[in-house]
Amino acid sequence: MSENAPAPVSARAPRQPRASPGKAGGMHKASAHARRSRARAFALQALYQHLVGGSDAASIDAFTRDLTGFHKADAAHYAALLHGCIAAAAALDALITPLLDRKMAEISPVEHATMWIGVYEFQHCPDVPWRVVLNECIELAKEFGGTDGHKYVNAVLNGLAPHLRAMEVAADRTRSAPSPRPTPAADA
Repeated sequence: MSENAPAPVSARAPRQPRASPGKAGGMHKASAHARRSRARAFALQALYQHLVGGSDAASIDAFTRDLTGFHKADAAHYAALLHGCIAAAAALDALITPLLDRKMAEISPVEHATMWIGVYEFQHCPDVPWRVVLNECIELAKEFGGTDGHKYVNAVLNGLAPHLRAMEVAADRTRSAPSPRPTPAADA
């Protein structure tokens, strides 16, 4: 074998496992985020079943927990979203409806369920920043909804955020606002 020939694949050093950046024995942020994202996706599918089929929360919950990959989701967050949204459906719709440009019956069940998740998290999950709620719901609508459904979800939730998370949104927008430029002094 010549000196310039590449080494055979078997001669390479084996890959070393990567150390977890999280605390020992704990879950790091990326993993917790992924588990919550999966919980939202399963909750969306479950809420879709409720909206389309009218099934009760308990039977939908049992069915969903048996789906492939559910063990990777944050089960507590999923349960809070599913049962909380169904229990508060009328109140959630009452908040959403004034921002719609059509009747609720004309809204896709995917977008409807996604908006429920967003409004519920705005109200009941203060540990999740409002921009994260908004982004996660937009991503759900992109993945499961119609072509431009995510734009509709974005508009409605962006309209509700200042009312449901007033202090957080105001503080965030204040930090994001450009600082005023000094005006040149007028010649006297």
